[in-house]
Amino acid sequence: MISLTSPITGLAQTGLTTPTYTLTADVAPDVTAKQWAVTALGGTQTGVRYHAPSDPFTITFFRPKNFQALGKPNPTTGVIKYVPMNRWRALGRKGMIPLAGQSAVVGSVDMSLNIPAGADSADSANIRALLSMVFGAFSQQSAAIGDTLIGGVL
Repeated sequence: MISLTSPITGLAQTGLTTPTYTLTADVAPDVTAKQWAVTALGGTQTGVRYHAPSDPFTITFFRPKNFQALGKPNPTTGVIKYVPMNRWRALGRKGMIPLAGQSAVVGSVDMSLNIPAGADSADSANIRALLSMVFGAFSQQSAAIGDTLIGGVL
């Protein structure tokens, strides 16, 4: 079960020194979701703004509305023709000012996690390995990803 503990310690980013984010539970946009808003900042984050209705700073986790089940294998071949996916989603939203004097426009990080039905019980170790690798890579490259988004060079 996802239950974020406040404050969250942010990962390294150019220009941010020991960033922390104080969270408050918020009303999620869907009954199959949980959401938190950033209500205070810690560390040195010059120019960063916490959550406001017109300038959001939130993180939302969604689970599948209806979990998919694995179908039955073909009685002759033993092959399952169609394997449905259970789609999980993590959405981070932050208001960003496109030009001085303008209103904030929402930017986002939208991550979808598509897990084959049945893999949760038949191959949980490899679900965990996928997450470990992806989140480890994001963690390792947090500042580099930020630099790439700012500088435009991959």
